[in-house]
Amino acid sequence: MDPSPPFPANEAKARLRRAFRTARREHVSALPQGMRALMLNRPPSPIAQMMPEGALVGLYYPVGDEAPSLGWARWLVENDRRIALPAFESRESPMEFRAWNDPFVDDELAISPWGGLQPDRTGEALIPDLVVVPLIAFTERGERLGQGGGHYDRWLQANPQVRAIGLAWDCQIADALPIEDHDRHLDAVVTPTRIYQGNE
Repeated sequence: MDPSPPFPANEAKARLRRAFRTARREHVSALPQGMRALMLNRPPSPIAQMMPEGALVGLYYPVGDEAPSLGWARWLVENDRRIALPAFESRESPMEFRAWNDPFVDDELAISPWGGLQPDRTGEALIPDLVVVPLIAFTERGERLGQGGGHYDRWLQANPQVRAIGLAWDCQIADALPIEDHDRHLDAVVTPTRIYQGNE
């Protein structure tokens, strides 16, 4: 899919979000449930090497048709890594990460102001060594189209030392995306069939 200039960036992004959400929904609904459970169940070796033992990895809790991340969460904890999830005090507050100690149960999680799951308020804010981010679309160069709230863009801008990896279905790749100055390129994007090394 193409952003089809000359639309302004915001309008082009909105059009692309609608198109890619539809494509993602159709792609996921066509997958047998058993096959979905086997996909993206652990980080591939080149990505795991970017998350050494003891590392704190920021993940997202998948919502709807987003690429599944819970297999990664369980593998990381079983292999001596720590994990954290995004959390918000309110819809007006900035995104932060809080520890999630047991990804095999949801007991530590509460409903976020945005309706997803997040660690409860007893956890302290943490800065992961690497974050795995959700996305609507991406390019093989590591350009990312997010949900539109800008939460990850602002967090990554405030923490430029933290590497960022995208997790996606294969149908989410785009030939090009409208990119603005604040948009952060991803270090890599992982799909069920391939790793795209965005910054190489």
